Amino acid sequence: MRTSPSRRVLVATAVVVGALVAPVLTALPASAATTQYPTWQDVQQAKGNEQAAAAEVTKVQAALQSVQADAAAKSQRALDASAAADRAEADLATATQTASTLRNQADDAERTAAQAQDRAGQLAATLYRDGSQNAMTTRIATTDDPDQLLYQLGAVDQLSSTWEGVLEDASVAGHTAESLHDQAERAESERSTLAAAAEDRSASARNASDAAARAVADTQQHSDELYAQLAALKDTTATTEQQYELGVQVAAQQAAQQRARERAAAAAAQQAAAAAAPSSPAPAATSGGSGTSYPSTGGVTVDPAGAKAYARSAIGAYGWGGDQFSCLVSLWTQESGWRANALNASSGAYGIPQSLPASKMAVAGADWRTNAATQINWGLAYIHDAYGSPCAAWNHEMSVNPHWY
Repeated sequence: MRTSPSRRVLVATAVVVGALVAPVLTALPASAATTQYPTWQDVQQAKGNEQAAAAEVTKVQAALQSVQADAAAKSQRALDASAAADRAEADLATATQTASTLRNQADDAERTAAQAQDRAGQLAATLYRDGSQNAMTTRIATTDDPDQLLYQLGAVDQLSSTWEGVLEDASVAGHTAESLHDQAERAESERSTLAAAAEDRSASARNASDAAARAVADTQQHSDELYAQLAALKDTTATTEQQYELGVQVAAQQAAQQRARERAAAAAAQQAAAAAAPSSPAPAATSGGSGTSYPSTGGVTVDPAGAKAYARSAIGAYGWGGDQFSCLVSLWTQESGWRANALNASSGAYGIPQSLPASKMAVAGADWRTNAATQINWGLAYIHDAYGSPCAAWNHEMSVNPHWY
């Protein structure tokens, strides 16, 4: 998911009617710890009085938004911590490989130096035996074959040159081995530092994941009750209210994103005019594509086949059939491979629909970081609001390069 045309169409779900104004999730400063949750007594007292009921609806919505925002923030921290831990592990793996390679190279150079030194020693012994001054004087005085003697003298000279070359090789190999050992020691020191950092990052990721899990559990408990209270106040069902709230909040997200795009375009136009040079603003965000990785996010069940099955069962609420499902499969296969832990490390887009920022999906459920169904629910609502259908989104995806929707 990324930038898109401005089409503010509320999600077509069940039998929802009426108007409901909901604030954008991230605009709420309150935390779950300070939220005053409406009671069922408040709800029952408000029913039958239109003005009181409207006020209670607003109160319930505010509580719902607040508890969602608290869980969303903790889940985003968990996602960020997980990605940081993966980066630390990758850095550690690279440093470990570097240190190991340098150690092996140093050992090889050391063996080469030792072999060269042994060879030099052997040649020195041969030169001493065959090329000493006394031996040469004796051969010159007693030879019966001057030509043979000259050949032997040439061989001794060649042997001397070979010995000098071997000594040079031994010296070079020795210095190389020393340098590589120094590099290996520095690499090992860096590896030790990165190992400690990776351990710290991993611990932070576990703590953040635990905190997110607790917040999600608390949020889901409160959300279930708050949606039930909304349904009671409006004489609908909790499912209908949840679907409607999702549509309203996704539309609000889209409207905010469109305003941001318009501001960026206006700023770019002003800069272009000031510089007297043409300029075209880049898309507001990117996601998916070749930059997508799959971090070891704790608690995520990665089941592409199961995710597709769920999506097939969910698209009927929007009036979409098999042709639209085919486009949806193509779209999210390209974006994320239908993996619930797909993360674009460069942009931060996350999940099966590649929501950017990832925490946008919190409006579909507190468990957006780990639950494929929640991600899909948000993605379908986004596609409906931004493009009208999966095939329209897929057509846009393929019409731009780099691809995004």
